[in-house]
Amino acid sequence: MTDNKFTHIDKDGKANMVDVAHKDPQIREAKASGKILLSPTTIELIRDNDMKKGDVLTIAEIAGIQAAKQTSNLIPLCHTLMITKAEVKCKLIDNGVQVNTRVKCIGQTGVEMEALTAASVALLTIYDMCKAVDKNMTMEDIKLEEKTKVDL
Repeated sequence: MTDNKFTHIDKDGKANMVDVAHKDPQIREAKASGKILLSPTTIELIRDNDMKKGDVLTIAEIAGIQAAKQTSNLIPLCHTLMITKAEVKCKLIDNGVQVNTRVKCIGQTGVEMEALTAASVALLTIYDMCKAVDKNMTMEDIKLEEKTKVDL
């Protein structure tokens, strides 16, 4: 039987950061993805590295890594984690850019929020860098692909 109680709300309906002190540290990993749809002209500008703001894919990857490390500052009830790996890969696809992230830590709670935040911020960075030339960009399919935990 599952407990349907919300863990981030206390008995009085107030915000509650879950106490994970009783949990054993584990190797935790999460993967997330998303994509941004772009015009053919924008894709060509990115491919040719002709965007005025610089190398779109590299900057988006760095932004995603930075975002993973800042997740607890952005999501109010998210735990601060010691991330051991944050990987963000951006690649051109036929209709835009595909973003895939992988975040890892040794901790008492998962890193799915970090992986999702990395994907979201990488996509937002692409949007920011391309907004002057593409007014019809659409971000979509931001999702958690996988999360795992392994005992130490």
